[in-house]
Amino acid sequence: MNETIKQQNVRSKKAAIKAIILAAFIIGAIFLVQFTPVKNYLTSEFLNSFLGKAGFWAPLIYILFYVAGICLFVPGTLLTGIGAAIFGAYWGFLYVWIGAMGGASIAFFIGRTLGRDFAASLIGDKLKKYDDAIERNGFATILYLRLVYFPFTPMNFGMGLTKVRFWDYFFGTGLGIIVGTFIFTFFIGTIKEIWATGNWSHLFSFKVFFSVGLFIFSFFIPKIIKKIKGEK
Repeated sequence: MNETIKQQNVRSKKAAIKAIILAAFIIGAIFLVQFTPVKNYLTSEFLNSFLGKAGFWAPLIYILFYVAGICLFVPGTLLTGIGAAIFGAYWGFLYVWIGAMGGASIAFFIGRTLGRDFAASLIGDKLKKYDDAIERNGFATILYLRLVYFPFTPMNFGMGLTKVRFWDYFFGTGLGIIVGTFIFTFFIGTIKEIWATGNWSHLFSFKVFFSVGLFIFSFFIPKIIKKIKGEK
């Protein structure tokens, strides 16, 4: 009996230590991006110049940059906007989606590895039913939260603390971010293309009106999804 108690205490201590490491990582990441010279490199101008010298490897470097940015709590809209501005509407969408998926996956595993045990120890009977429910309905839950634009990076780490299966999380995320990612990259890429060419008459083209319409529509997606689910 005493041996069992000792093992439980050891597991509890390990879980607490890992949770402290997770908290330190998150605080350190936010501090690094917000209060150090690193933020000076998070601009379209710098990356455009840097990636312009990378040639063939530019897309891969950008994707790795996006993955790291997500794990370091760099705003996803900033990373996406930079990708669309540099690579255009279509290639930008592809590279952004791949980078977002990579960052979301790694952030999930960081949360799962460092925080799940501690989170599980804090879950009481009332919260356990929600934890079990997200395990059973993981794909639908993740898909819904992505479609209503739940904050991207906090959700990545947060879902790692739950019992959701990784592949439910992965496919729910992959499908859930496609629409919003395409709309945003298409809008930014289209405007950047006109800016770069200087052909301002194209501002009144069908492509521009279509991209603006999609961009405006994206703000109504959460309300539409909630209405479909019968929420107020």
